[in-house]
Order: sequence, then C-alpha cells, then structure tokens
Amino acid sequence: MEDNLFKIAERTADKLGVGYFEIRISKVKTTSVLIQNDQLDELSNNVEMGIGVRAFKKGWGFSSANDLSKAEEVIKTAMKMAGLSRGPEKIYLGDPIRDSVSNLGEKRLDDVDISEKLEVTGKAAELLRGENVKNRIAGYGESIIETLYLNSLGSEIRTVTSRVRLRIASTAFEGGKTGEYWKSFGGTGGWELIERIELERWADFVSRKARELLRAKAPPSGKFEVIMDPELTGVFIHEAVGHAAEADAVKNGESIFAGRLGEKIGAEELNVVDDPTLPGKFGSYAYDDEGLPGKRVEIIKNGVLNEYLNDRETSALLNLIPNGHGRAQSYAHQPLVRMSNTFIEAGTWEPEEIFEEVKYGLYMIGDKGGEVDVATGTFTFGAKEGYIVENGELKVHLRDVSLSGNLVEVLRSIKAIGRDVKIHFPGYCGKGQWVPVDDGGPHVLTEALVGGR
Repeated sequence: MEDNLFKIAERTADKLGVGYFEIRISKVKTTSVLIQNDQLDELSNNVEMGIGVRAFKKGWGFSSANDLSKAEEVIKTAMKMAGLSRGPEKIYLGDPIRDSVSNLGEKRLDDVDISEKLEVTGKAAELLRGENVKNRIAGYGESIIETLYLNSLGSEIRTVTSRVRLRIASTAFEGGKTGEYWKSFGGTGGWELIERIELERWADFVSRKARELLRAKAPPSGKFEVIMDPELTGVFIHEAVGHAAEADAVKNGESIFAGRLGEKIGAEELNVVDDPTLPGKFGSYAYDDEGLPGKRVEIIKNGVLNEYLNDRETSALLNLIPNGHGRAQSYAHQPLVRMSNTFIEAGTWEPEEIFEEVKYGLYMIGDKGGEVDVATGTFTFGAKEGYIVENGELKVHLRDVSLSGNLVEVLRSIKAIGRDVKIHFPGYCGKGQWVPVDDGGPHVLTEALVGGR
C-alpha cells in the first residue's frame, strides 16, 4: 500500500510543483482505566489507524484522515493547500534516512490481559484508603503506536513505541480543610514499568501526605532563599526555560531568549538539557515526527544560553543545526517544536550540604501547576507542599505555597545545584497539542518570591 501511496504523492507533487512532502501512517492502540473510590469510571480499549500528509511549496499544507481509503484525497488536499499557503522561504531537508526502531519494553503491554490492568488499578485505588481520605483516584493509561514515515527525500522510517503511566491521588477532608496529593509513574517501555512500582509504599505515602496537609500552615510571603526538590526543579525548568528555548517562540519574537545565544543567563554551574535519547523516559523517542533523529540539546551550558530546540522550519530560518524536536500529538496534527525530557544536570553539592547552607528559607516540594510568560520570563508555580527551613532543619509544614519571579533573575540567583538528579515525573505538555514528556533535576538552591495560592 505504501508504495502505491508514495507513487501517487510523487505524481501529484510533480503536477502541482510541490518540492517536499512527508507522509505519516499510524496505528494507535490505547487502553485506559480510571477508578474513583470504588467506582469504575472508565474502562476502554481502542484501535485507530490514520494518515497525515504535509507538503511544502510556498508554505505548508496539511491534511489527515482516520480512513486509509481516503489517502489519495488527503495527499492531493495537502499539496493543493501548500500552493495556497504562505510561509517560510525554505526548510531544512537533509539526507534520506531508512531505519526501523522498536521500543516495546521487556513485557509487551498488549500481551497483558486488560483484566490484570484493571486489577492493578483497583488495587492502587484500594491502597489509598486512610483516615479522613474521602476521595481516591487511580488512573492507568497506555499507548502502542506503530508509525511509517515517508518523505520525498527517500526517507522510510518505521517505529513502534509503547508508553504506560499510572497516576494515584488522594484527597483528605477535615474541619472544612482539604488536603490533596498525587504521584505519577511511567515511561517508554512495557508492563515491567508497572510491575516495578512499589504500590503499597507509594499509596501510603500519597494518602499520608494528603492527611498531613490538613494541618499544614499558610506560607509566609516575600523574597526568600528557596530549595526546590527534583520534581519542582523539573517543572520550573520545563515551563520557564524549555518553552522559552523553543525556536518557534524565538522566531516569532515571543521568547525572552530571542537573540541571546551565547549570553550568560545563569549561574556558572547551571547546565540545562533536553534529551529524547534517554532510555525508558516518558518523553523519549528515536525520531521526531519530521523524520529527524532526536538529539540531546544543551540549552544552557555553564550558565550560557547555548542552543534552541528546533524543527525543519526553524533550523533553516535561524541557521541552526537540526536537533529533531518537531513533534505531533498524532498523525492528525502537524509537528510543532516541542520538548522531550528536560532537566538540570547534576551539580557538585550533596543535598544535605544545600540544606546546611540555608539559615532561614523555604523547602518547596512537588509540582502543582502554574503559569509562565516566556516573552517576559515571569512565572508562578505552585508546590504540593513546603517547609520553613531554619539553620538547615525542616520546621513548619506549609500548604498552598507558590514560587514566582523572573526567570533570568532566578537562574542568576542559583547558589547550589545538587548531585541527586531524578528524572521520573512523566506527564503531558500542552501547546495546542498534547505530547508525552518527562522532566526533573536535582535539589537546587536559589532565591525567589514566595506566597500563598
């Protein structure tokens, strides 16, 4: 089938004067289980096949269908649209790539019966029980995506990748107060990623934290020395640094990093990396959705802004070496510049040395979402919990605590970076489309504004 489609695409491209095209044909299998308290809210297993075609002439044209019998129509529509659109003058082409990559882990997800997935999710929800815990949620999700990528350069790349994720959450109520806590597990691979989760330990941890937050205090407000744990470090570096380093934002003049390559923007010890080649991480991939190899990108190196994340269009426009960060939610979406696994590399400090450094400050733990304006670099992030730190020791437990400031000021205020890197916070990044990502880093000591939320 693909040979015939490619010939149709070549003939249509010749007829319409289209210089470049690419075809993605995907088979997507997904399974979802959601249990809230003792109620099964979702149990689904779906299979979908579709085609997406993108063509470049005076600009991009794109069309897709979830019915392969409409493939010829999709090809012609995308190429006609490419002639009508206006966009960049050029894109990066490069050499053809022919490869086949399989990443299904040690124990294929589709070899595990759905009843076992339901049982594990139900057990997780049951284990979350505890005093004052009124709401318990366990959600399981998996995807197995087989993709054939073809382009007019002669590339033919076959990939099959499975991802799996389990999320557990508890909400405790007492005396009009609410305490919420949650944790996610997962990555690229098979069922072994679920088998390795210490369910009893983590369910007890999450429910205990939800209960402890009922008695936690409101945070102080003002500028403090702040220690970010690896999870908060991860969301900070993803949201504030990673999005600002995406070359489409740079191209559009919407990033605080625009025109600043080579400028010192952080502490000497600071190294920020986005790396899709990390084995087993939720945001890992061999090739992006433009058929380019995913490459490790050193966004900040020794405190200096070093590289942007880019795709075929922005690498050509900004005269950058392509690094394979054009990602799409599915065959039905056009690739955009996106992150993969974003993190701060290890520094030289032991975590206990970082705490000993703080006479009076805050320790902020976990990710509770937030906002960032990449044009100005201003941000606000919530933490799941916090503690006042006095003379290196944890004192008052805090709830509803948030961190805010200016990105570059906070990067320049970094005083210590720990050795204890953790990159296991799987989630999804939304930028008009959702793609799987991971992030993390070590404990980091900096200075920022703290308040309640």
